[in-house]
Formats: sequence, structure tokens, C-alpha cells
Amino acid sequence: MIYLLMDRRILVLLLIINTLGSIYGFYWYRYQLEITPTIFIPFVPDSPTASMFFVFVLVGFLLNKNFKYMEALAMLTLFKYGTWAVVMNILTFIHGQPVSIMALMLIVSHGAMAIQALLYSPFFKIEMRHLVVAGIWTLHNDVIDYVYGHMPMYPTLSQFEEHIGYFTFWLSLLSITLVYLLVVRRTRSTQIA
Repeated sequence: MIYLLMDRRILVLLLIINTLGSIYGFYWYRYQLEITPTIFIPFVPDSPTASMFFVFVLVGFLLNKNFKYMEALAMLTLFKYGTWAVVMNILTFIHGQPVSIMALMLIVSHGAMAIQALLYSPFFKIEMRHLVVAGIWTLHNDVIDYVYGHMPMYPTLSQFEEHIGYFTFWLSLLSITLVYLLVVRRTRSTQIA
């Protein structure tokens, strides 16, 4: 059943969905990107960048190739930012922001990002060096967001930025660990066998 995920029709459908999601995500960040110094721009649009990494992975699958660095970046960031956005949007409701169709769409779409990472993990061929690069990218991104102040804008939660930064750091470590446990460890054991 899991191999249905590698059916070309499913891959093409996901390629279209993730491409459109990435484009919309970059559009969603447009106002924040306008005020972001150029050097930080690659690190600001977290979720659309994650889904863009997955677009490259899907292209690789369609070509019967594994783009291992993209797989590591995609799995790590899809899970991290998918989970992060679901938590942040729920927190905005708890802190008084009304539930809206847009917020619910963000919760569903970002939840789907995290689920994609887990569902496709059996097909990834990530090795330790790929995870190290993805981990550095992700932790560096946390520094840009929470040290240099370029985190996604959630005005309802702005008073909790330090706590969100702390949560995000640990979510990054959890995501790195998850990629290691689900993929790198498996990849290592098949290389030894």
C-alpha cells in the first residue's frame, strides 16, 4: 500500500500541489520579504522553502533519482515548519484571534506538510552528511529568525517571541533526531548489510 505513494500519478499530483503551495507561500510572505535585508531573504519564507525542497525531491522521484541533500532538507523542514505552523495557528486562537477559513487552511496545509515528510521517509536515502547540512541550514535559520528578528509575523503572539524561539530550537532538534531515526539509521544499516 505504501508503494502507491510512488505511483507517477500521485507524484505528479503532489508536484503540482507543492509547487502551487510554494508559490502561494512566497506570496504570503511578500510584505515581510519587502522589509527583509537581502542577506536574510533565503531564510525568511520557511514553509514555502520547505515545500520547494520537496518539489525537487518529487522531480527526482519522477526521474528515478534520489537528490539526497534535497531529501534531507525537505524531510527536516517539512516536518519542522509543518508542525510549527500548526502549533502557532492554534496558539493564535487560544490568545484571542478569531478562527477563520484562512487560519484553518494554514493548519490543514501545514499539517499535510509534516505528514508528507513522514509518509515519504521510507523512500529517502539520506546519509549522515546530508542530515548534517540540513541540520546546519535549519539551526542557522533559527538564528536568523530569533536572534536577528526575522521570524514569521504573528502579531497575536509577538509578546511570546522568546518562548516561541525556545520551542522552535527544540522542535529543530526533534526534527533532526526524527530524520536520523527514520532514515539515516536505516540507510546506514542497509549500507553495512
